Amino acid sequence: MQPDAPPIDAHDLTVAYDARPVLRSASFTLKQGQMLSVVGPNGAGKSTLLKAMLGLITPDYGTVRFFGKPIDAVRPRIAYVPQIEAVDWDFPITVAEVVLMGRYANHRGLAGWFKRPGAQDRRLATAALDRVGMTAFATRHIRQLSGGQQRRVFLARALCQGADLLLLDEPFAGVDTKTEATLFALINEMSTQGKTVLIVNHDLQILSKFDQVLMLNQRVVAYGPPDRVVTDDNLAATYGGRLTLLEEADQRLAERRNERAHLARTAEH
Repeated sequence: MQPDAPPIDAHDLTVAYDARPVLRSASFTLKQGQMLSVVGPNGAGKSTLLKAMLGLITPDYGTVRFFGKPIDAVRPRIAYVPQIEAVDWDFPITVAEVVLMGRYANHRGLAGWFKRPGAQDRRLATAALDRVGMTAFATRHIRQLSGGQQRRVFLARALCQGADLLLLDEPFAGVDTKTEATLFALINEMSTQGKTVLIVNHDLQILSKFDQVLMLNQRVVAYGPPDRVVTDDNLAATYGGRLTLLEEADQRLAERRNERAHLARTAEH
């Protein structure tokens, strides 16, 4: 590893599906220990960016280096948590087994594919489950968990792997505010311990908590510290009219909640 090589150094990543560009010349560099939020509307290319970086799809153009090297040279140092919708929840596997899978990245090689997890691997898996508060669910089937619990398990798998770089695709999607805060606290703790974290995120209210924000709409609209790049102009360029629609929808929901609360108080009297 190059001593000062950044965990992520992406240049001009471009991806097209059926000759239709979905990601255009995306470039950014992320330093060790930083937390990055990637935001943008649906169809902006956020998940495509992650998959192109990881080699899950082949970019039409561009390069990416992790710690100064191609991904295959450092893959055990990278943990990827996909969207919950991308996971096969019918696969017969327990919570503990999911977490233990994190150790397989450290056993790759000629004999690694056939090496069974050892006692140390199991101790690390147990410790990771304890850290995310899921020890009591170790023998449960993964599909028996709530969405927030499932996300905790996949964070535990990343912890068990011992990865230096975490790529998380919408870890807060579909969870309540309390669960989001708990998950974010776990992720932030990893960052303070030197892990580098990239999160695809839809919650614009928490952007100030990140070191860097990448605003994406098929191209990089803006990249940098949140206090510099999260501006009205950049939000408009990223989301267009869709941001206004989302704000109006949130306002209507808040008004309905207030109306229900008022009716409930009136009924009590």
